[in-house]
Amino acid sequence: MSLEIHTVRVSESGKEQLIKLKRYTGLKQWNTLCRWALCASLADPTPPLVRDILADSNVEMTWRTFGGEWADVYLALIKQRLLADGYELTQDNLTRVLLAHLHRGIGALAGQTAHPTIDSLVKRAVPA
Repeated sequence: MSLEIHTVRVSESGKEQLIKLKRYTGLKQWNTLCRWALCASLADPTPPLVRDILADSNVEMTWRTFGGEWADVYLALIKQRLLADGYELTQDNLTRVLLAHLHRGIGALAGQTAHPTIDSLVKRAVPA
């Protein structure tokens, strides 16, 4: 069975945090910030809290828009992390774990005490 992600939608609180990040960094695209948020969360070795997240905002993109030319790599990373964290590889788990990582990462990037900059976001998403 081939597991795929077709659409990524962010919660209203996630949208508000992304708006803050866009304002401070000058980045215009949701997908760029969401990719960095995903990477920041995947870099954290602890499993995120997997819970039902109400993806109720109007921030929605296709998986190909989210991942760009690296969409297949991001999908493989999420699947690998899902298995490493002890979850069964199912469509429901894939969706829930993606949203958990995405929202944890958005919160981590937006929660920086100083105004986030592109440089600080990159350092957070790609630790040394």
